[in-house]
Amino acid sequence: MNTLHTGFIGTGRIARALIAGLAKKENVHIFGYDTLPAAIESISEAYPVEPCPSIETLAGKAEVIVLSVKPYQIEGVLAELKPFLTQRHLLLSVAAGISSEFIRRQTAEGTRVVRVMPNTPAFAGEGMTALCRGAAATDGDITLAEELFRAIGRTVVLGDERLMDAATAVSGSGPAYMFHIIASLAEGGVQWGLSREDALLLSAQTMLGAAKMLLSGDRSPEELIREVTTPGGTTEAGLKVMEERNIRQILVDTVSAAAARSRELMK
Repeated sequence: MNTLHTGFIGTGRIARALIAGLAKKENVHIFGYDTLPAAIESISEAYPVEPCPSIETLAGKAEVIVLSVKPYQIEGVLAELKPFLTQRHLLLSVAAGISSEFIRRQTAEGTRVVRVMPNTPAFAGEGMTALCRGAAATDGDITLAEELFRAIGRTVVLGDERLMDAATAVSGSGPAYMFHIIASLAEGGVQWGLSREDALLLSAQTMLGAAKMLLSGDRSPEELIREVTTPGGTTEAGLKVMEERNIRQILVDTVSAAAARSRELMK
């Protein structure tokens, strides 16, 4: 694609991760605006980001605008941005729980919006981003959004925006659950004599490897479990405890609680 002028309103953690990925592309010119002068100064020193003194300036320079602010800030940002939006602008929103319809109502009927939910592994280039289009967004808009967010990992396009609550619960919040599992596995290793450093390495690399095995092939999690489980062996003994404690249902309920909270935030 031709040089894409992309502006970030808000330069927090997720914006920084995306900027780090986009900075590697030769065809993206990045602009940034933040209410905190220190934040925009920091990111412009670390990456090729052209600082903008105002939202008006950023809107005049960028055709794609990434709304990377907290949900409670989005209404004020949209009120400030609205007078400067034109038909050439595409809005990408990473604000959790904020619907594309809400953004459209706060701006204009024809505002093109793609809602996105990235996650923190983006910092390692292994992010997972769910995307869905607003009513006025085009096929080209969703393709462009995918291109941008593939700079920090993988993407999936959801056909119904109502599914964003589930995506937020699974992948947006999911890293925290994975860290909890890693820490718990490591604690078990420590109790059996491993150093904490070795136990964390064993746990984290094992999770990484297991995820890569699943993503690189066409076998289901159940098939992969069977492959590593020997009757009467160590894995079977551990899985028996997980089944007795109903770990599967605990994790299902965890996702359900997070998805419900995502839906509440939108209200």
